[in-house]
Amino acid sequence: MNTNYWSWDRLTEAFPFVLEGIGMTIAVTFATFLFALIFGFVWLFLRRIPNRSLNWFVTWIMEFIRSTPPLVQLFFLYFAWPVIPYVGVTLSAFTCAVVGLGIHFSTYIGEIYRSGIESVEKGQWEAATALNFSIRDKWLKIILPQAIPPTIPMLGNYFIILFKEVPITSTIGVQGILYMANTFGARNWAYIEALTIVGLILLALSYPSALCIRKLEVKMNTRFNNNANKKTNKGVTSQ
Repeated sequence: MNTNYWSWDRLTEAFPFVLEGIGMTIAVTFATFLFALIFGFVWLFLRRIPNRSLNWFVTWIMEFIRSTPPLVQLFFLYFAWPVIPYVGVTLSAFTCAVVGLGIHFSTYIGEIYRSGIESVEKGQWEAATALNFSIRDKWLKIILPQAIPPTIPMLGNYFIILFKEVPITSTIGVQGILYMANTFGARNWAYIEALTIVGLILLALSYPSALCIRKLEVKMNTRFNNNANKKTNKGVTSQ
């Protein structure tokens, strides 16, 4: 049978088959993003330790992770990790996907956190110290509530990027939409229709999300500009 042509019948047949993987794709995306959000704080606090050697080492590790393709990292976790002597731990495809992509994206998210913290005015740090806040209260009540909101639009952008990267986990057996598309193509010797469906699904989910992130970014920028103007006007009035 010649399958080197477009077939609307195959497209109709492939759509429900590929759609079976949408749940797994979404689950991996949210689990990975949650892991990256949490692990991003690990990089943040490691880099804030006042030790030049440790800072250099942590920075080098982060650069190495960012400079290495996530596909290679997934392959290492899934294929190389079980054969490392004395480890004796075998990770499932889902776990490898979450940990591999999660660590990769956490290096970017850690930098986002750092930029947010550095945007907090120096006077806020000094006020927390003057009021004798504990380290926990200083971070949870003073620093993070001011540092996190400005980073939300950037975090949203990385969430969308992560969603579009998740299909590569099909290479280690995660049964998402790309895995189902490849399976359909292998069974029917026809890939174009199934892969087209994957592209349309990614577009249908990521494009509206990108529009929402843009609106959120405009809203956050407007709010911060208004707050800054209020502080400026208050300072002028007090003078």
